[in-house]
Amino acid sequence: MTSVAIIGTGFGGLAAAVRLKQAGIEDLVLFEKSSDVGGVWRENTYPGAACDVPSHLYSLSFAPKADWSRRFAPQAEIHQYLRDVARDFDVRPHVRFDTEVLAAAFDEATGRWRLTLAGGAEHEADVLISATGQLSRPSTPDVPGLESFQGALFHSAHWDHGHDFRDERVAVLGTGASAIQFVPAIAPHTAHLAVFQRSAPYVLGKPDRAYRARALRAFRWVPGLLRLSREGNYLTNELRSLGFNTEPRLLFAHRARFRRHLAREVRDPALRQKLTPTDPMGCKRILMSNDWYPALQLPQVDVVEERIAEVRPHSIVTVDGTEREVDAIVLGTGFAATEFLAPMTITGRGGRDLHQQWKDGASAHLGTVVPGFPNLFVLYGPNTNLGHNSILVMLEAQVGWVVQAVRVLRDRRIGWMDVRADVAAAFDAWVQRRLRGTVFATGCHSWYLTERGRNTQNWPASTLTFRRRMRRLRIEEFELSSAPAALAGDPVS
Repeated sequence: MTSVAIIGTGFGGLAAAVRLKQAGIEDLVLFEKSSDVGGVWRENTYPGAACDVPSHLYSLSFAPKADWSRRFAPQAEIHQYLRDVARDFDVRPHVRFDTEVLAAAFDEATGRWRLTLAGGAEHEADVLISATGQLSRPSTPDVPGLESFQGALFHSAHWDHGHDFRDERVAVLGTGASAIQFVPAIAPHTAHLAVFQRSAPYVLGKPDRAYRARALRAFRWVPGLLRLSREGNYLTNELRSLGFNTEPRLLFAHRARFRRHLAREVRDPALRQKLTPTDPMGCKRILMSNDWYPALQLPQVDVVEERIAEVRPHSIVTVDGTEREVDAIVLGTGFAATEFLAPMTITGRGGRDLHQQWKDGASAHLGTVVPGFPNLFVLYGPNTNLGHNSILVMLEAQVGWVVQAVRVLRDRRIGWMDVRADVAAAFDAWVQRRLRGTVFATGCHSWYLTERGRNTQNWPASTLTFRRRMRRLRIEEFELSSAPAALAGDPVS
């Protein structure tokens, strides 16, 4: 019997557990450091948190939901959806809550992974699946004096719901996907809000609306309508791959849409100039909001372009010498997305350290397997992020491929499978070569890139291409080892 350990209970971990159970793999354990499932949708509870992918597409294909409240679901509803998936597919009995995995080491003698858990306990499994995602570790900016600040200070991913912003002077660092959601929620209640912007993002209007009761009934009872909505959203988004990954100039329609939106929403020419991006569209994440620009025009809100020189106990000083007194600082500075699997220590064959192997930037064959680390599968791994479609499409393709691998290990009595180094190197070379022609390589600095400028995040082609590559496990791409119990049995063919 093949045993599986899964780290994380977000979309990736739950999807893997469900599909493995459906394939007859029942010996599985999910490790969750928190007391509930949900991943980033459990952790990010800041005001205004919501998805920017249509709800019918931002859900698992095997668990469609006909009664989403809105076209773009809010955080709490997505979190509840994940709870429902865990319950409906009987995954919760397999979860060990409040259990953090600190390290994992591959034992070549037994062909098993040994996990070290917080508190010192250990767990062994034949297969290890990491489903910790790319957006799980908040990034703190390197700002001199930040640690000396004596007011309220927290990251959007660790929102202090007990803090009252009413009549306070607040500073927000960052203008990314989180900030454009929480700033409009808190701005009306502040005495003054300074938004420190390093670079203006592209923000499009969000075609969001609440579903009417009649539409919800139709999605529930009209055969095929929910699936048609999902596929329509998927194909519409997939067409954008041409602009992101083939010819960036094809994003001209989106650029025109942005210019119209900005001109309509921001009448003041000086502010509009501040909010006009200088980077090529698409090289950073394109955002959607209907209330970001109105919030920035409130009389108590300022957009500050000057860089921060230092933070003092009760103020922020910019490089032009201006000192702004503040009572609270909220960090909307994103996540350490390029630090895959950190802070866990992962040790593979011959004692190799995964993070040392990835010191120049993470890479994985098909974004999923790494040479020297047998039976380790990484969901939402290197170069599987998207700028144009739902990440769940990529996750489900990976999960299907991983299930094929686990079934091969079980049915053919293989102890472990390790992707060949030449295969992984050829794939990585293809990815990096393709990336040079994408919008992500047009010169801007983004969270997609390591400090050395390597793109470890984005998939440089359509999701159709990825799904086609993941459709069939190619056993010839792996080095195989017989299971210890089967050494005297039939040879592995």
